[in-house]
Amino acid sequence: MASHRKPRQHPLAAFTGGSRSARTARTAATLALAGAATATGFDGTGQAAPQLTPAQVKDRVHALYQEAEVATQSYDGAKEAAGTAREELGRLQDEAARRTARLNAARTELGTMAASQYRSGGVDPTVRLLLSADPQRYLDGAAVLERAGSHQATAVAGYARRLGSVRQVQRRAEDTAQRLAQTEAALKKHRVTVVHKLGAAEQLLNRLTAEQRQRMAARGGAHGAHGGAAHRADHAAGHGDGSAEAARTGAGAAAAAAQAPDSRAARAVAYAYAALGKPYVWGATGPSGYDCSGLTQAAWRSGGVSLPRTTYTQISSGPRVARSQLAPGDLVFFYSGISHVGIYVGDGKMIHAPHPGAPVRIAPIDQMPFAAATRPA
Repeated sequence: MASHRKPRQHPLAAFTGGSRSARTARTAATLALAGAATATGFDGTGQAAPQLTPAQVKDRVHALYQEAEVATQSYDGAKEAAGTAREELGRLQDEAARRTARLNAARTELGTMAASQYRSGGVDPTVRLLLSADPQRYLDGAAVLERAGSHQATAVAGYARRLGSVRQVQRRAEDTAQRLAQTEAALKKHRVTVVHKLGAAEQLLNRLTAEQRQRMAARGGAHGAHGGAAHRADHAAGHGDGSAEAARTGAGAAAAAAQAPDSRAARAVAYAYAALGKPYVWGATGPSGYDCSGLTQAAWRSGGVSLPRTTYTQISSGPRVARSQLAPGDLVFFYSGISHVGIYVGDGKMIHAPHPGAPVRIAPIDQMPFAAATRPA
């Protein structure tokens, strides 16, 4: 996987902590950078950002995460395209080298023929016939020369074909190299966009006190999900010890797999359950971290199905499924731009990778605007 820059530890991953003195020291720079990173700011000008209520911060953070996810999917698509172009360029360069070697061999053969003809030529055939002590031997030799001339013509035509094929492959390699350069430029642009959006969200959250962040987590936070530390604390407080929670998770995984339409979907569901708690990392496909489409791709790969990389392409990986007909393993997509995806596990719930600071988790599918569902085939 190509390297990518991880954002700093996100405040959503530590709702219960935070140093008041550190926040105070960063306040002025944070407010200024937040307006710059969001490009349009809150009032559409370059002036200092106004004071926002915690609810307004939550809404803006939600919007920034969604914008970052749109850019992340574009990044993922450009990264996949760059990898494909890079592989194609390597194949074309290898093919050009092989064809050039054959061209050089043909050139050597033509050079040998030309030298031989030069050494044996220059005397009129009639004179050679008159001077020959053995005319029949000469006539036999002439027939051989005639056949050799035919072979030479064939060799010349073969050389021309090889020269044309080398040039064709070289042109394809040049076009591919140009496409790769353009794709890598787009990759860089999308990476910058993601980093800026996530940075702006972090700066906004830094404007809240620890108590305000705690309340935001209790109400569901951005995307309607708890932050990482608060989410784990809720489990510890509400579900008893870790072994009991693990047992419940295992039972849920078994039930979802049993309801899956086939063994491939069952394996995809089992993989998604095993990924619970792993961090969201934009551009990642596991096994230590995932973005939303990276998780669904990895889950279905474990079931033997190769999904494309982005939400925009995964939605076409199988027949559409009505919301009322969802089964464990189905891919569920959200927002009008199809910028988020999760894997359905039954009972109106999915497993998804929400956003930075929020680990892979189970969530209701109605916490985001439902767009469509697909059953990979």
